[in-house]
Amino acid sequence: MQHGVLLDAEALASASAIAGSVAAALPFLPQAQRLAITSFKGSWTGLTSAFFRAMAERIARADPADADTMDECPTIRPARPASPPLAERASDLQSMLIEDWAGEVAGSTYLEERFHIPRSTLHRWQRRGEVVALRKGGRKHVFPLAQFVDGRPAPGIGEVLAAITNPRLAWFWLTRPSPELDGRTPIEMLREDMIEDVVRVARNLS
Repeated sequence: MQHGVLLDAEALASASAIAGSVAAALPFLPQAQRLAITSFKGSWTGLTSAFFRAMAERIARADPADADTMDECPTIRPARPASPPLAERASDLQSMLIEDWAGEVAGSTYLEERFHIPRSTLHRWQRRGEVVALRKGGRKHVFPLAQFVDGRPAPGIGEVLAAITNPRLAWFWLTRPSPELDGRTPIEMLREDMIEDVVRVARNLS
């Protein structure tokens, strides 16, 4: 129920896909545009309604041949927007500060003091590809905190890193809503032991 209107499953699926695409695109906007969006104080509902009206008008003006095809197949749902190839994001992530896109991160000292994870254990996980380690500066690595559950990497992290071998790309994908997962965020699914679907999608992205 949204503002007194009962949303059907198709509308909810479309809304999830759109929200996921918006969240994935936002970090790669120019900084000025990101700041303008985050500082916006107007009505998001009104702005969104204007966007959908413009989109509906654009669809209505589309090629009639496309409309005929839609009429012939009225039961086909709109396709989910595919995620842009991860490899295309590598250079963008390399040039961005880790804190600007990766969430909370910490070094081995903090993890040992606060999470009681011995450095030797952390380094063993890193060598085995079982934990996301992001290079910061020369040889230093930091570790995103959201990947840990009860002092261990969330189950499935290793499988994702085996599929997406660039740690930055892997963590970026893990922390953004995925259209291929109905707009759900992969790392949250792993934290809830929903491993199979996440790993399957990760392998298809590589």
